[in-house]
Amino acid sequence: MTTDASDKDDPARLFSPSFERNFEPIRDALARILGPGDQGSRRKLLEIGAGTGQHAAHLALSMPGWDWQPSDPDPQNRRSIAAWAEYLSPDNLQPPLDLDARADWGTALPKLHAVFSANVIHISPWPVTEGIVIGAGKALSADGTLIFYGPFREKGDHTGEGNARFDVSLRAQNPDWGIRDLDDVEALAHGEGFGPAMVHLMPANNRLVVFQRRTDPA
Repeated sequence: MTTDASDKDDPARLFSPSFERNFEPIRDALARILGPGDQGSRRKLLEIGAGTGQHAAHLALSMPGWDWQPSDPDPQNRRSIAAWAEYLSPDNLQPPLDLDARADWGTALPKLHAVFSANVIHISPWPVTEGIVIGAGKALSADGTLIFYGPFREKGDHTGEGNARFDVSLRAQNPDWGIRDLDDVEALAHGEGFGPAMVHLMPANNRLVVFQRRTDPA
């Protein structure tokens, strides 16, 4: 997640240039997929790679039945997440965790009901994707949900010319980055006990990809 200028009143509070474009579609889709939760006994969601914290703070406000736990390995981003939490003051947003998705984090947290990661796996090496899925397989409850948001290739093909150009630019920056193929992510998730991908079309050729824990043997 790239950042734009910081707030003059609070330089710790960073801005993502894509936030205004994609927040409402993400909010509406997550509300449909996850449901309202329960303010009396909130369900627990971990956001991996929360970046600036704009989404975390605004989504927590929009989903008061969920206990929202943001995380990010970058200290500047964690400061921004904390600053957004202070600015908007949602009472269901927890202090940001320093979490490296490649580590064995899945047994270190209380049981989760959802894991959400937006605009992360295409700007990180493949072991980060592996770590998110493996960790989610350990951390999620029996009815838990794993959700990715961002661009994906499908059956090896890009979903639009803009994504194809974006992929080239990502790989030029770092050969370990790049838009992931949905089949590869689905195969990884299947191996960790998740069912087939449920794909929700989003603006700008993005996807919200949802995996539910399997109840039947593979």
